[in-house]
Amino acid sequence: MKKKRIVIALGHEALGTTLPEQKKATKLTAKAIGDYIKDDCQVVLSHSNGPQVGMIHTAMAEFARIYPEYTATPMSVCSAMSQGYIGYDLQNAIRTELLNRGIYKPVSTVLTQVTVDPYDEAFYHPTKIIGRVMTEEEAEAEEKKGNHTVKQGDGYRRIVAAPKPMDIVEIDAIRALSDADQVVIACGGGGIPVLEQDNNLKGASAVIEKDLAAGRLAELLDADQLIILTSVEHVCLNYGTANEQPLDEMTVEEAKQYMDEGQFEEGTMLPKIQAAIDYIGNSAVRSVLIANLEEALDGVSGLKGTLIHK
Repeated sequence: MKKKRIVIALGHEALGTTLPEQKKATKLTAKAIGDYIKDDCQVVLSHSNGPQVGMIHTAMAEFARIYPEYTATPMSVCSAMSQGYIGYDLQNAIRTELLNRGIYKPVSTVLTQVTVDPYDEAFYHPTKIIGRVMTEEEAEAEEKKGNHTVKQGDGYRRIVAAPKPMDIVEIDAIRALSDADQVVIACGGGGIPVLEQDNNLKGASAVIEKDLAAGRLAELLDADQLIILTSVEHVCLNYGTANEQPLDEMTVEEAKQYMDEGQFEEGTMLPKIQAAIDYIGNSAVRSVLIANLEEALDGVSGLKGTLIHK
C-alpha cells in the first residue's frame, strides 16, 4: 500500500534562536517527527531560518567591515549557510530519535535553491528586515551599493524583498530520496532564492517566505497533506481581541473570504493561509493542518489544530 506522504513545515519554535537553544529544540522536534515516521508516513521537512540567517548575515557583514579586503557575503550565500547548519542539527537529532526507537532510516538535508521571478513586485517593495543595526552613515553606504535600508529605533537595518517561490531546482533529488522512503529536509528558510539566467543560477538579494515555499514543495511532491507546526493552537478570526474565534476547520473558499476581510496578519498567519490555498488548489483530497508544535510532541493521534480542505 502506498504510504502517506506529508510535508511538515517547522516554525521558529522548533529550532530556537541561539546555538544551544537550537540543539535542545531540535531534539524535542525530532520526537514529533519520529511519531509520524512510526505511523509509516513518508516525511519531508522544511523549516524557518529567521534568527539563524540574521545571525549569519550580521556576522559576515561585521567580518567584512573589520577586514575590508574580504568582500561582503551575498544574502543567498547566508541562506545556504543557514540551511547547512540547521540541517546538520535537525538531521542528527532525527537520526538519533529514530535509532532510539529501533528504526533505521537515512535522514538527509538537501541544499535547496528556489527560483524567483526577477520582475516580482516584491523586489520593488522590500519588506524583510535583516542584519545588524547600523548608523546613518553606514546605512547611506549600503544604499550607495544598491541595498535598501529602513530606520528602526535609533538606527537603521537592511531590508530585502520577499518574492514568491516559482520552482524548486532540486525537486527531482528530493522526490527520489522521498520515493526511497528516506527522511528529507529541504527548502530550509524558504530556499536559497535564485534567478535563472540562461543556464546559470544567480543568487538573489531576497528572502523567500518559508510557508509559501513549503506549500510549493508539497505541491510539486504531490504530498497528501501539508502540516504547518507553529506557536498557536488554531487559526483564529478576530485574533487578539475579545471576540477571538478559533477555527477547527475551514474550506478554501472560506479562507479566501477571511483573507479579503483582512483577518490574517501579514508575515505571520497570512502566508500560512496563502500557502494552504495554493497547495490545495482544486484537489478534493489534499489538506493542510495548522497546529501547535507543543501538541505535536504529545503524539500524532491527538494532534489538533485547524484543518483546511476544499
